[in-house]
Amino acid sequence: MPATATPTVLTARALLLDMDGTLVNSDAVVERIWRRWAERNGLDGDEVMSVVHGRQGHASMALLLPGRPVEENLADNARMLAEETADTDGVIEIAGAGAFLASLDGLPHALVTSADVALATARMDAAGLRLPAVRVTAESVGASKPDPEGFLKGAAELGVDPADCVVFEDSGAGIAAGRAAGMRVVGVGPRAVRHEPDVAVRDLTQVRVEAAADGTVRLRLG
Repeated sequence: MPATATPTVLTARALLLDMDGTLVNSDAVVERIWRRWAERNGLDGDEVMSVVHGRQGHASMALLLPGRPVEENLADNARMLAEETADTDGVIEIAGAGAFLASLDGLPHALVTSADVALATARMDAAGLRLPAVRVTAESVGASKPDPEGFLKGAAELGVDPADCVVFEDSGAGIAAGRAAGMRVVGVGPRAVRHEPDVAVRDLTQVRVEAAADGTVRLRLG
């Protein structure tokens, strides 16, 4: 599905926002750190990069090294998170992210990310973006995307039925999680297009947010 050329309108009661690849472009640091990890573990870097987007690190490791003990993955993931949090070189906002977040002031929305609190804070700060008041991070869930737990928790915290939520995502794992939660998904950027979201946009400059009189949020996409 190409980025939508004809404007599309979606109506929702809440928006659930992924971070990496959706609000923040952190691809440079993700590539640096995960390709080093691939080399240390004798894996092909391209194969590793095809798996890691959207998932918690230990979940990616479990897929890439299926025979490795869970405890080793968790310890390795903790080290990786510390590396990622310290390295913000090249982290910038996705085009239009600042204006998009500003347009959500006073409207129901939440961040739903596979990053932990420290990493989410570091990357949003590096990109010059405000953190939404409602946040579902790695510490908040027992299962990583593509499991829908994070999005379902975000909807519950906002007091909104999952069917009335729209998810913004860039990765295959994230898009699958949104679908599994029973939500509509707006795919952001070229990575999302391959996973057939309900609507795809090039970046957040193609999103307009309007508050309707009945309390719903109207999204004009394209």
